[in-house]
Amino acid sequence: MANDIRFFQLNTGAKIPSVGLGTWQAAPGLVGEAVTTAIKAGYRHIDCAQIYGNEKEIGLVLKKLFEDGVVKREELFITSKLWNTDHAPEDVPVALDRTLQDLQLDYVDLYLIHWPVRKKKGSVGFSPEDLLPVDIPSTWRAMEALYDSGKARAIGVSNFSTKKLADLLEVARVPPAVSQVECHPSWQQTKLHEFGKSKGVHLSGYSPLGSPGTTWIKSDVLKNPILNTVAEKLGKTPAQVALRWGLQMGHSVLPKSTNEARIKDNLDVFDWSIPDDLFAKFSEIELARLVRGTTFVHETLSPYKTVEELWDGEI
Repeated sequence: MANDIRFFQLNTGAKIPSVGLGTWQAAPGLVGEAVTTAIKAGYRHIDCAQIYGNEKEIGLVLKKLFEDGVVKREELFITSKLWNTDHAPEDVPVALDRTLQDLQLDYVDLYLIHWPVRKKKGSVGFSPEDLLPVDIPSTWRAMEALYDSGKARAIGVSNFSTKKLADLLEVARVPPAVSQVECHPSWQQTKLHEFGKSKGVHLSGYSPLGSPGTTWIKSDVLKNPILNTVAEKLGKTPAQVALRWGLQMGHSVLPKSTNEARIKDNLDVFDWSIPDDLFAKFSEIELARLVRGTTFVHETLSPYKTVEELWDGEI
């Protein structure tokens, strides 16, 4: 296997850098510094979203990095996401314009439907009263118009089950380029991965380290004994091995950190690989989804009555 897996090719022909910096739950005041550190360390892919509440700060930092000649816009791959309150077709272009204004960019490289969930326009928080019936085909047509306009160089989805992705592919004029989902050694997404591969939809893995910094997710992904045994044998950290596992599986990874040393460590995944015998051991890991989306489930008020329905049984 070629050791360097620095890019994957999308169905648009564009290349997506295999390691991106995640910015979910990166606190204001810290996120700008993290993005600066990451880009100076060699990251070329930044994963953003309107709901993270930090795109303005990231925009200020990007502007400075461009002005200082640290990096050119065309060298970066910037992703953002459409929030649940903006699914109405007329709200989709407005939402992207707001993101572009905050990020101080003319286009994003990838724009994703954040969840297969629709909420009342302007609603804040996670009250089930705000949930509305979904109409993914209508929202997707508005996403396709953004792709046509060039403001989104690629479009895709996030938190879609294999079934929801398949349903979208049935009606899409422009097929999604990327399916971004939780993916790590303790939630391997084999079914979605295989399906995506057969259809030319690239899988991008968020929480590739299991979101160890998150208070509301009990995560022991990096403590997994198999992962630690492999890390010890290779002289790498469990985090590096978890990320390298993702690359060798064929998907991009989006580790989030605001710690300078870890940001750099997370990029040290290119000039080595996990040998086949050790790689095979990952299939023995017990699997569990961490991000369950329970706030989008309600017996009477949501189109999804159960967590099973939200993920079409992939839990």
